[in-house]
Amino acid sequence: MSRDRDALADYTAAALKSSAVVLRSYSTSFGLASRLFEGSVRRQVESVYALVRVADEIVDGVTSAAGLTPEDTRRQLDDFERETERALDTGYSTNLVVHAFAHTARRTGIGTDLTRPFFASMRADLEQAEHTPESFAVYVYGSAEVVGLMCLKCFLDGHAVSATETKKLERGARHLGAAFQKVNFLRDLAEDFESLGRSYFPEVSPDYFDEAHKERLLADIEHDLSESRAVLRGLPPSSRRAVALAQELFAELAARIRVTPASELMRTRISVPNTVKLRIAAAVLTGKRGLEPSRPDSSRVEAQ
Repeated sequence: MSRDRDALADYTAAALKSSAVVLRSYSTSFGLASRLFEGSVRRQVESVYALVRVADEIVDGVTSAAGLTPEDTRRQLDDFERETERALDTGYSTNLVVHAFAHTARRTGIGTDLTRPFFASMRADLEQAEHTPESFAVYVYGSAEVVGLMCLKCFLDGHAVSATETKKLERGARHLGAAFQKVNFLRDLAEDFESLGRSYFPEVSPDYFDEAHKERLLADIEHDLSESRAVLRGLPPSSRRAVALAQELFAELAARIRVTPASELMRTRISVPNTVKLRIAAAVLTGKRGLEPSRPDSSRVEAQ
């Protein structure tokens, strides 16, 4: 029995390492922020990121690039969800990313109440090209807010937190997940429409997008960031600075979008240079940025 336990531990360690590779391969911003998590929290968050990233890649073109039909893509996503739920039940999967996620989920209490809305939103990407305000809210909850809630379960693992405080942190986690998603939608507006045929924001398209639309969307994003920033100090020290850095990196991206003309956003994908990301990370580490209680200056843009 001891050998069996050792074999499972070795397999799980390899699975967790594979999740770290997925994160580093696909995200520079969150990859940088994740380095500030303490060891066990970092591995858990990496496993969450890897699962949702693989699902996102299924619906965002990798399968079609491999020559799969839309029906095949749908089956791949359905199979991936079923394998995830089996692993949540058994604690094991032959898929390393799924196994790592299940290991984290079973420890932290992530269940199908969070995974099913997520996969429903991924499935919507295969079925719905435009959104109403109602469907957009449902989509953002499943694709982003539940991911924030999954990560929060990792942050709170091993920490005693009152029910009242947990509710506050859950609200902040949902707002932060929503902010990240909306910033990405705004940055990728033209690409999503041209490459994937999707328009996420209701009543917004490349043919109908001006400064008023941009300002309205940014105001919503800033509200989400403000709500999430308000609960940062309630997070355990093992995750606080990493979350603060992630928030500051996306706030910087939003600030760069604000000073970019709406017409240019339809031609250029805005990003934060790595040198600026490192300066922001240094500011968060030294306490000069990220945990201040005041609302951020939305006009502030770090120089390259």
